[in-house]
Amino acid sequence: MTEVAWIPLVFVTALTVGTVMLGMYVQKSVKSASDVYVASRSVSVPMNSAAISGEYLSAASFMGIAGMVMKFGYDVLWYPVLYATGYLFLLFFIASPLRRFAAYTIPDFAEGRFNSPLFRKVAVLFVLAIGFFYTMPQMKGAGVALVNILHTPYWVGVVLVGAVVTFNVALGGMKGITFVQAFQYWVKLVAISVPVVIIFYFVGGYGTNMAMIESGGDGGKHRPVFLSDQQVHYRGEDSIVFYENTTAYFINGATVSGGPVGDRQGVFYLSEVLKADGSHGTADAAMVGSETMRFEPGTKFTVSPPPGVEGIKLTVNPLGDEERVTVLYPEGQVVPHAPTDESWLKPFGPFTSKYGHPMLYTYSLIIAILCGTAGLPHVLVRFYTNPDGKSAKRTALWVMVLLGSFYIFPPMFGALGRLYSPELYAVSAGSYSTDSVVLVLPLMLNEMVPHLGSLLAGFTAAGAFAGFMTTFSGLLVSLTGALAHDVYGSMLRPKATPWQRIMAFRLAAVGAGTVAMLLGTLVESFDINMMVGWAFAIAAASYFPMLIVSVWWRRTTALGASLGMLLGGTVALAAIVSTMLADKKILPALAEWYAVNPVFRTLAEQPAIWAVPFALTVIVVVSLLDKRIPADVSNKMLVLHAPEELGFNDEYIKEEQRPSKTG
Repeated sequence: MTEVAWIPLVFVTALTVGTVMLGMYVQKSVKSASDVYVASRSVSVPMNSAAISGEYLSAASFMGIAGMVMKFGYDVLWYPVLYATGYLFLLFFIASPLRRFAAYTIPDFAEGRFNSPLFRKVAVLFVLAIGFFYTMPQMKGAGVALVNILHTPYWVGVVLVGAVVTFNVALGGMKGITFVQAFQYWVKLVAISVPVVIIFYFVGGYGTNMAMIESGGDGGKHRPVFLSDQQVHYRGEDSIVFYENTTAYFINGATVSGGPVGDRQGVFYLSEVLKADGSHGTADAAMVGSETMRFEPGTKFTVSPPPGVEGIKLTVNPLGDEERVTVLYPEGQVVPHAPTDESWLKPFGPFTSKYGHPMLYTYSLIIAILCGTAGLPHVLVRFYTNPDGKSAKRTALWVMVLLGSFYIFPPMFGALGRLYSPELYAVSAGSYSTDSVVLVLPLMLNEMVPHLGSLLAGFTAAGAFAGFMTTFSGLLVSLTGALAHDVYGSMLRPKATPWQRIMAFRLAAVGAGTVAMLLGTLVESFDINMMVGWAFAIAAASYFPMLIVSVWWRRTTALGASLGMLLGGTVALAAIVSTMLADKKILPALAEWYAVNPVFRTLAEQPAIWAVPFALTVIVVVSLLDKRIPADVSNKMLVLHAPEELGFNDEYIKEEQRPSKTG
């Protein structure tokens, strides 16, 4: 597939232009610092519910869930379920108290609750850590989308989406993006639901298609096969996992090394049947361990795993000056990297059991997403935009309804992708992998009704771009607020005029957006949803413990809350970064250690199960030992919990007047 996808391009261009124009229009009404930080606390429940839902439905929701369901199956259903139910914590425990405190940012809350400027500085660190971690999967989604639509290099999509969103945020701040996010929620809901319904009309209902997977035969050991001849491109050092005898061609040649998957050792075979010059190679070329073989361009080969060996993992490198290895898989061959029907359909499958501890992995994932939702700075700050605590609680309730309506559909894309786009399994990571199933799957309908598939792919491409743009917008406002309001306005220039604060916000938006784009170019090989899960784990171990204890336990001290947040977030961040460096082979010794200690690899990749209790324990123990409870704690607890009608709440951040350039 090398032609530009013109119809999806038109949809994406229209969405991008509309987003920029709407941002420029709203920018005219930005009159104060309150507008850029919290939209003057005047956003209605319907508008804020749609805006929060639009912001929350990120690349992970639109593309990542479908891609991971296709790749791993049942195990990944925890993601859409928990993304929606995570708002229960917000609804019951955090939304109303947080709004009543009336700050601009979470660091504002940290300083105001404990009267500690030092606490603000600690809190800012995790706004930045969580925010930048969460921007990476949005950038990955943008890069993947452009690869599929324009076939541009991966980084082009990262820069394009990053630049558009940075421009919008710098112009209008929170007020500017609220209308855009609310509008784009409905764009995403239509873009994910309409194509699925139309595809079902042509291929049969969901039950019919699931029955096709369940009846695959071979005792559940069946794997998808290529539905037509497919060329798949691999970069140097990419690995291909074959599970059964497979015949394919090295179009431009390759050098190959590899060995059996798992602990079982044995001889396997790569049969050179026909070389490019027409001569025959050896009938059975035995290959053991890391022995390297060379295949000339056009060589046909067969991979033959020995009896009792699960599969063969080949590491390929291009010949000469070639940039990549191109493999031609004939129709009917088993697709590399595809799980069996049985493991795909049942719990504790290839995702959670990959290190041998599926129960531990699953429960840690549950804790990360449930608690992490209540600790995401860019989500929490939106509740400050409601007029009062009661409307904040109603907003959280409606967000659950809107999110639940959306999350019905991505798993359906994943199931259909297993049946009708199995070639996406062949690439285990990168731009043209299962993460692109929502963009690729609709194209199958072009064979039934000309251009219909491209039209639906235009819908999904627009929805994907809406996903990147709305979530990145919220993240950028959160990051920029931390830099402009907490660092510049509260630490460096507390006497800055409103106009200076707005200009600082705009400059910080450009700086944070640039850093996010740079980080986005480095994560092409990671799954979108995996990176989002990591951001949730960091939020769960840092902000969630601090917020839940600070809101509900009057004996919490500044030292206890700040140490718990700092230590919990730091150990979770360190554990996750260690797995990323190991996977990138930057720390090969660590990768080898994780390979022989899978329980530690599980706890490092999903640290919430130990990091959250650790952070809560630190907060409670240090607070009990410290005993320096703020003198005005009773008043602060009244502000957090008393109904607004009683008049106890006093705005922590006073509304600022219309700014002027002269101050």
